[in-house]
Amino acid sequence: MKKPLGQRIRWGKASKMAPLKYDGGQAMADEPQGTLFGDDPNLEAATRPAKVPAPGVARVLMPNRTQVELRPSDLESLLPEGHRARLVWDYVERADLSRMYAGIRAVEGGSGRTAIAPEILFTLWLYATLEGVGTARELARLTQAHDAYRWICGGVQVNYHTLSDFRNAHTEALDGLLTDSVAALMAAGAVTLKRVAQDGMRVRAGAGAASFRRGESLERCLEEARTQVQALKQQRVEDPGAVTRRQQAARERAARERQERVEKALERLPELAKLKVKQGKKPETARASTTDAEATVMKMADGGFRPAFNAQYATDTESQVIVGVEAVILGSDMGQLVPMVEQVGERCGQHPAEWLVDGGYPAHEQLDQAAEHTIVYAPVPKPKNATIDPHIAKDGDSPAVGAWRKRMGTDEAKDLYKERAATAECVNALARQRGLLRLRVRGTTKVLGVLLMYALAHNLMRTFALAPELLGRGVGASSGIAMA
Repeated sequence: MKKPLGQRIRWGKASKMAPLKYDGGQAMADEPQGTLFGDDPNLEAATRPAKVPAPGVARVLMPNRTQVELRPSDLESLLPEGHRARLVWDYVERADLSRMYAGIRAVEGGSGRTAIAPEILFTLWLYATLEGVGTARELARLTQAHDAYRWICGGVQVNYHTLSDFRNAHTEALDGLLTDSVAALMAAGAVTLKRVAQDGMRVRAGAGAASFRRGESLERCLEEARTQVQALKQQRVEDPGAVTRRQQAARERAARERQERVEKALERLPELAKLKVKQGKKPETARASTTDAEATVMKMADGGFRPAFNAQYATDTESQVIVGVEAVILGSDMGQLVPMVEQVGERCGQHPAEWLVDGGYPAHEQLDQAAEHTIVYAPVPKPKNATIDPHIAKDGDSPAVGAWRKRMGTDEAKDLYKERAATAECVNALARQRGLLRLRVRGTTKVLGVLLMYALAHNLMRTFALAPELLGRGVGASSGIAMA
């Protein structure tokens, strides 16, 4: 006689039965397969025999996302010993950051919020620059999502406002650190300043083309900005409870900043008008940006015209170490030779023996002034008359200009000049590869801070290659630091 359904269970094949344990009338084991739960896909999949692939079918690994993994609990174990972030931190720990610490108001025993250590912020920016990250927002996101940035922070929370303010506020300190790095490499014998190559590259500004206005339009914008500032102040007096104090302060700050930007644009308009006159154009056609008054429309490498800054780098040809940095608001390189020669001389305590530039630099008055400190190598322009030898001194040439013409006619000078492209242009190309394509800051001072950060990041990697002992990495470039 068959037992009731609730008192039997199938095991394996249907012919095998086993008694069912009974507890208060409730079944304590699985019901017969193929009856009550025969239509359950999960149960069917669990009991289905594993598929055996046919011979010759590709054998692959499929993801198993239910597998339990054990992750390291400490940040120190996140990065291997040879990680680049550790190299950057080692450099920052050895750097003199007293200029950055001088601006910290929070002190032991005093009130106020504790400041984030400059070591953390500086390391974040240096490492981000090497990795091609150039915006504060993206960097702040990575401090939460990427192991290397999390390791640098060491549990300290960093927002993008703090990151942006840090870089913008320490242009002078970054310039001092560049001087320190070059001095250390000179003391180690890695930089000799025998020969320096200078080149400029135009980097797109944060201002858009639509932000450029003529004088009349700027006057109207200024009046509107002033009206808005006064309206917000009046609103705060008449209805103090309309918005929160923070919201009101933010609105007033934004209005004041817009007014200041328009005022700066009006201040620069006469300078731009003079440039228009030199170009043979009407002065009233001059336009200035209401976003970044110091940005200038320049001809870019692709032939187009866009708001940009002219980034100037001077590089030691033997070591490929950057020894000079400048941010220029003019699109032409003409007139930038002497200022850079003087900057490098002041930064390094000596002038290079030889200086290499392209054909956009050698104005005659620039050659005269530079000749007091160094020997300039630059191509001589070809005359319209092909029968005239450009390497013969002309009537009216100064001794320095005549010597330059004669010098560039020699085979020795032509061979030596080839080092310019292999040095200066390579440094610029590396900067672009690391993200120096468009600036996200406004004003020459802040732009210079960005350019200095790229220079410091570049020199850091050159230091590791040339003098790793300065980073505590031994005496050769074989310590295993990841360079990619």
